[in-house]
Amino acid sequence: MDPRYELLVEDLTAQGIDVNDVKARLKKQHIETPSWGYGNSGTRFGVFAQPGAARNAKERLEDASTTHRFTGIAPTVALHIPWDKVDDWNGLKTYAEEVGIGIGAINPNVFQDEIYKLGSVCNADASIRRTAVDHMLECVEIMNITGSRDLSLWFADGTNFPGQGDFRKRKGWLYESLKEVYDAFSGDQRMLIEYKFFEPAFYHTDLADWGTSYLMATKLGEQAQVLIDLGHHPQGTNIEFIVAWLIDEGKLGGFHFNSRKYADDDLTVGSMNPQELFLIYNELVAAELDPDTHTEIAYMIDQSHNLKPKVEAAIQSVCSLQSAYAKSLIVDREALADAQEAQAIIDAEEILKRAYNTDVTPLVEQVRIEMGLDPHPLEAFRKSGYMEKVSAERVGGGGSGWA
Repeated sequence: MDPRYELLVEDLTAQGIDVNDVKARLKKQHIETPSWGYGNSGTRFGVFAQPGAARNAKERLEDASTTHRFTGIAPTVALHIPWDKVDDWNGLKTYAEEVGIGIGAINPNVFQDEIYKLGSVCNADASIRRTAVDHMLECVEIMNITGSRDLSLWFADGTNFPGQGDFRKRKGWLYESLKEVYDAFSGDQRMLIEYKFFEPAFYHTDLADWGTSYLMATKLGEQAQVLIDLGHHPQGTNIEFIVAWLIDEGKLGGFHFNSRKYADDDLTVGSMNPQELFLIYNELVAAELDPDTHTEIAYMIDQSHNLKPKVEAAIQSVCSLQSAYAKSLIVDREALADAQEAQAIIDAEEILKRAYNTDVTPLVEQVRIEMGLDPHPLEAFRKSGYMEKVSAERVGGGGSGWA
């Protein structure tokens, strides 16, 4: 056994950390990858093609399955409609099962078509609102067939100039549209409402922050919750505070993990400000370990890998989330609670810093070995020859989505 792992176990045990419990939780971790992260993508300036990039829904399932095969904790893939639209959804579900992946959240697209230039569910034109609602209802039907639980909603709706729209009317249209979709749900299906404070609208956006999403989700009912995207906040926002409040209200339904420097969310998770990622996970784990708190949070990645090799970027992101989760699981919760109760500010900070500065690499490598995986997912993938194989096979075809 790796001596680094043995030393780490000794140190954690001395702190009163149950290493076996930590490992069990790491083995159950579930990170959903995005289908759109495996196809050709780009910026508003252009699309940048990569050899072997997935060209259709089946190939994106294959790549997502490969990410899961090397990490062991990415068993589902989110779909984007119509980018992933197929004629036979039962057939796609069967194919997903054959390649070893599950279909996760369904993401409607109500921002790309020409008719949505001035908005979708908040558009002053009732016929355009009707088109957007019908598309979301179509996605609910796709959920019914594929067994997906979550409808993940992001709207580009907003205005760019003062006086362009009536704020209160737009709010009413938004609620009416979402209510019709919400009423179509069955069983335990959920509506996850994402927000973004700017872009493409620069005067206002109709779902600008966690408060507007929370209000809408609360009005709709228990099956509507807030989805946090890490790249959709003003600079300096304390996202871990938002996490804690939404958990306490039972309204945190999902995450879109990514990273950003200035705006939007197309950098791989953990590549910028990994300490913030740890502090966010610290709040998530605190709730997870609290027997009086119930959470059902969908952990998803939302990235377009424009420059990095796509499957490699997905594996890298999943591993970053695994490390952040591991560090949060080894926080000495009892000592932290005591320091907070005593208002010992320095002690409380040092407890968090000790966990964050701990090298959890030996721990996650041991978890992978116990799961029957290679302890080094990225290296193992590169040696597998997968990209060379699909690059030779995936020649021609325009792809879908941004491509």
